Amino acid sequence: MNVQVSAQHLRAAAKGAVNASNMNSVLLAMGRYGAELGMDKPHRAVQFYAQIMHESGDFRFDREVWGPTTAQKGYDTRTDLGNTPEADGDGKIYAGRTAMQITGKANYRAFTEWCRSHAMNCPDFVRNPDAVNTDPWEGLGPLWFWDTKGLSRWADQGDVETITKRVNGGLNGLADRIDYLVRLSLVVLGYKPDGVRQFQARSGLEVDGDAGPKTRAAVHKALLALSGASTRTAAFSAAPVVEEKAVVPAAVEQTVKKKFSILGWIGSAFGGGGLSLAAFAGFDWRALLVLIGAAVLLGVGGLLLRHWIIAAIKDIREAVEQ
Repeated sequence: MNVQVSAQHLRAAAKGAVNASNMNSVLLAMGRYGAELGMDKPHRAVQFYAQIMHESGDFRFDREVWGPTTAQKGYDTRTDLGNTPEADGDGKIYAGRTAMQITGKANYRAFTEWCRSHAMNCPDFVRNPDAVNTDPWEGLGPLWFWDTKGLSRWADQGDVETITKRVNGGLNGLADRIDYLVRLSLVVLGYKPDGVRQFQARSGLEVDGDAGPKTRAAVHKALLALSGASTRTAAFSAAPVVEEKAVVPAAVEQTVKKKFSILGWIGSAFGGGGLSLAAFAGFDWRALLVLIGAAVLLGVGGLLLRHWIIAAIKDIREAVEQ
């Protein structure tokens, strides 16, 4: 039987005070509709809650704080969100609500249609957007987002990076999302939220307290076992990338390799060619040995220099990507 993520688990994994009312709304929807949506599996639930806890600040915010900021003023004419091109107040009317921030008239309409397609007798959220913040809809909104984005697929692989991109549009806050994921996972598995070292010791991993890719893969495997799911997908171990960084262009690396391949070839050819010409020219054997030695040194030196520069480029690339 699956272990369900509970209010106690969420409180233990939280980094600050939890808004009990907002948290209970999500738990209510999960309890009522989670199994139908395939969310009654711990490895999926912890990925889901980790994203929500980051987005909502431990469930403290269930609607967008309206300034309006410059960006929020721009919502009013965001036709890509389904709002009208006129400045008629659509931005504020359809501002973000629920822990996953449903935003824009088109998304309120889509949420309404999704609920009704699942035989849920919901209000028309386009006509009454404030109804989104009532139960069970407030907790169901994030589940709608998760389901329509197909995020369980990535949760099954333990792929927090891809889930973050689908939720956020990028990798903003990835480190914090991973931290929530690890904390909640450990609590569900019976450890303290900061019990990384204890988990590593019991799992036969290097005990360094760092919840890196290998540790997260082991945590994911343990959660899959708790879910009664196959552990064959637990090998996913993509390194977290907190932000996009420029790297050494591949074209530059290829150009350097090409130039130094030519240098090595010249050295080799000079050595081989020198030997052949000397043989036909009747050189003194001692002079011939000196010539051969010089050619070999030139060829070997060129090859060593080529490999050194290529290795240096690789080091630079790895340093930039860290």
